[in-house]
Amino acid sequence: MKSILSSFIIALLIISCASPKKNSDLVVINQPAEFEAQEAIWLIWPSTNHKESESVENVTLSIIEALINDTDIVVTCKNKELLNKASETLKNRFGAQKRLKLLEIPSFEIWTRDMGPIFVETNQKTVAIADFNFNSWGYADTLDVDTKTEEMYDVRVAKHFKLPVISSSMISEGGNREVNGKGTLITTEAVEKGRNPNMSKLQMEAEYKRLLGTKKVIWLNQGLVEDDHTFLGPISTKDGTKAYTVVTTNGHVDEFVRFVNDSTILLAKIDSTELNDPIAFENNKRIEENYEILSKATDQDGKPFTIIRMPLPGTIYDTMSPGDYVYEYIKTLDYEDGSTFPNGDSVKVIAALSYLNFIITNKVIIGQTCWREGMPLELKSKDEKAAQILQFVFPNRKVIMIDALAVNLGGGGIHCISMQQPALSNN
Repeated sequence: MKSILSSFIIALLIISCASPKKNSDLVVINQPAEFEAQEAIWLIWPSTNHKESESVENVTLSIIEALINDTDIVVTCKNKELLNKASETLKNRFGAQKRLKLLEIPSFEIWTRDMGPIFVETNQKTVAIADFNFNSWGYADTLDVDTKTEEMYDVRVAKHFKLPVISSSMISEGGNREVNGKGTLITTEAVEKGRNPNMSKLQMEAEYKRLLGTKKVIWLNQGLVEDDHTFLGPISTKDGTKAYTVVTTNGHVDEFVRFVNDSTILLAKIDSTELNDPIAFENNKRIEENYEILSKATDQDGKPFTIIRMPLPGTIYDTMSPGDYVYEYIKTLDYEDGSTFPNGDSVKVIAALSYLNFIITNKVIIGQTCWREGMPLELKSKDEKAAQILQFVFPNRKVIMIDALAVNLGGGGIHCISMQQPALSNN
C-alpha cells in the first residue's frame, strides 16, 4: 500500500533536485475540492467533552471506523500524554493499522476544518499550505495565547512536512469556504466581514485568489440561526423560552450549502410546515435569500449551477449545566443584548446540527443522524431522507450515517472536525 506521505516525499524530492525558490516566487493556482481525489483525512483527538454525558471521542472513533478500510487517516494530539492515550485506544479498537498515523501538534479545540492545513497546488507543481489568520471565530483577539496556538496548527503541519507557507493577516476559517475545485468559492458575508471589518470584499477576494487560486467568489448573506454568535444573546424559541447557541461561528457555509461536484450545489431547505417556529421562520428567510443569489450565480466559466435541496432536521435542543465545558465558557461572555447569564442554573441550548455538515472521502460519505429513542418519528424520516439525498448526489460512494450530537453541542459538526488532504502532489 502506498504510504500516506509518499506523494509528499515525491514532491519534496522534486523540490530538492531543483534550484531553491523563495515563497514569494510561489503562485497558488488551485485549492482542490473536497469531492476530488484525496490522500488522507485529518482529525484532532479530543481532550474534553462539550457536555459531560456526550462523548466526542466516541464520535471520532465512529468516523475512523467508517473510513479505516478505505482512507488514510492522520490523527493529531495536543501533547504526548494524549497521543499515548489515543494510540492505546485506537490499537484496542482497531488493532495495528497502517492507515492510521498519529502526530503531536498543540491545539485546544478539535475544529480541524477551521485551523487545520489547507493544501494547495502551486505553479511549480508542488504543495503549499495556505495560512489565514484566526481569532477563535470572533470570540477572542488574534494575539490571545490560546488563539495563537490554534492559528499555528497549520504552520506546524507545514513545518513537519517541510512545506512552504503562504500566509495572510486576513481572518478566515475553512468551514466558511466551499470550493468547486475549478476556481469558484462560496462564502457568507456576515462571517467574513465580521472577522475583517476593515477589509472590503474586493480586498478579501484578492486574498482568496492569492492563497487559494480563487477566480470567482459567490457572496451569500447569512448562515443558520443556530450558528449565530453566542454572545449576541439567547434566542427566543417556539414555546417562549430562551436558548443559547453553543460557541458558534455566526454562519459558516458548511452548515447549509455544499458543492457535491464542480457544477452542483446542495442547499438547505426549510419544510413549510415548520414555519410557525420562529427559528425555522428566520432560517427560511435567510436560506431563500441565499437561494436567490445562487440561482442567479454562475461559475468561473459563466455557467449556472444545478441546485438540489436538502432538508434541515429542525431545531434540536439540549441542556448545559455547571461543569459542562460549553457552559463554563458561555457563562463568561458579555452578551450584546444586555442579558445576564443565569450562572449556577442549567440552560437550554441549541445544537449546531445540520444534514449538510457531512464528510466527503474517496469512497465513503459520512452523514449525521439526529433521531434518538424518544424523539418524534418525523425526525427519523428526515434522517432517512438525508441519507437518500446523499446517496443520490454521490452514487459511487458508500453513505454511512452516524450520531454526532456530542460534537454538535460544541458549535459544529463532523465536517467541522475534519480536513481532507488532497492528492495534489501526484501532478
